[in-house]
Amino acid sequence: MKEEKEGKIIYEGLVTESFPNGMFHVRLDNEDQDIILGYISGKIRKNLIRILPGDKVKVELSFYDTSKGRIIFRIDNKK
Repeated sequence: MKEEKEGKIIYEGLVTESFPNGMFHVRLDNEDQDIILGYISGKIRKNLIRILPGDKVKVELSFYDTSKGRIIFRIDNKK
């Protein structure tokens, strides 16, 4: 999924690895299956939302640096 908002690109992705400082490796759901370094946005950190490997998330990327992105939403995996 690709949306655009004011100089940002929003993709969906899958968290593959977590690091202790709130950083994650995220595999994007684009045609290249890029792996980027994602960091948690302030609202997710403030509301104590837990993100674990295997979670689907929405990531906001800048046009200038597409190797890092901000995780802005955790998608519920309803079973």
